[in-house]
Amino acid sequence: MVISIILVYEFTIGKKISQFGGKIEAISSKEGRKESVNKLREEIKKAVKKERYLSKEDAKLINEFIKKIQKELRETEN
Repeated sequence: MVISIILVYEFTIGKKISQFGGKIEAISSKEGRKESVNKLREEIKKAVKKERYLSKEDAKLINEFIKKIQKELRETEN
């Protein structure tokens, strides 16, 4: 019974914890951050090359969100 509980833990929760720990370790190291920045740059380059990156619905939603933020920022200036 105990062995089966340990095995279930290791193959479910333990595996997820290990994956999460690996990602944190990658972000916290200097090389990991450089790699993340390089991946981000590559994704931005791909996005720039696409004819249309956002759907019209997404573009409209983001535009409305930006306008709302701008309004709130202007209100804080007064």
